[in-house]
Amino acid sequence: MAQVSNLRIKPVGHHVINSNTIAALKTRLDETPDNRPIAPKALAGLHGHNPKHNGLLAALPAADYDRLLPHLEFVEMPFGTTICAAGEKMQYAYFLSSSIVSLLYETADGASSETAVIGYEGLVGVDIVMGGGASLNRAFVKSAGYGFRIKASVLKEEFARGGALQQLLLRFTQALFSQMAHTVACNRHHTIVQQLCRWLLLSLDRLPTNKISMTQDLIANMLGVRRESVTEAARKLQDEGLIHYSRGQITVVDRAGLEEQICECYTSLKKEYDGLLAANER
Repeated sequence: MAQVSNLRIKPVGHHVINSNTIAALKTRLDETPDNRPIAPKALAGLHGHNPKHNGLLAALPAADYDRLLPHLEFVEMPFGTTICAAGEKMQYAYFLSSSIVSLLYETADGASSETAVIGYEGLVGVDIVMGGGASLNRAFVKSAGYGFRIKASVLKEEFARGGALQQLLLRFTQALFSQMAHTVACNRHHTIVQQLCRWLLLSLDRLPTNKISMTQDLIANMLGVRRESVTEAARKLQDEGLIHYSRGQITVVDRAGLEEQICECYTSLKKEYDGLLAANER
């Protein structure tokens, strides 16, 4: 296990989220976004987290990993934090270890929809190495946790070297684009129940528990549908004994049953991401 004593500890940046999302967040009963300034973390505050909890970093050869390690900064990522707004030039990329980040596309009238979700398997900030540097989506922390950030300039230099890191990031970018394409197709052609099942399973795949803390308002905001539609879909799943919903927390009671409800979008994506992780381990 690599040493983490040479990691620099910095707070993650904080931005104001859009008005629709703020309104949804205010309805949470069991959890509210942490809007306080994020204090620098002491090394003793790593809570057992290690950069190799991220799938991409874990897959790097030792020499590449050791070269990257001094540039990684351990950050806490509170729920509700926007780490980058759409159109904003990213100063950092984030290798997630236990947090989940939602990529949101927003329209001019304030409506939004989730285009992809990223967890321990990936990186927030592929825009940096793809040439532009400006984020195409708002990157929003939808499940609190931790991660390791790296300056955009350092990541670009490492990517330009070629080799393992470049190949890993290209494979992950392909998987991310595939997730976005499946999301567009699913939101256009499949039922709200199927969309909700896909959303729940994609979140569960990146969590160590079967519980998801999220209000129906926020789910509706991410799926780009009316809250009433989410309420009806959640009620159907609860009546069938697949989930239990109470006070902003969804507990998946029967995952196998939930998977039977799912459309082909989730199964195709899972196969692709499982292949990515398996390739990373080789």
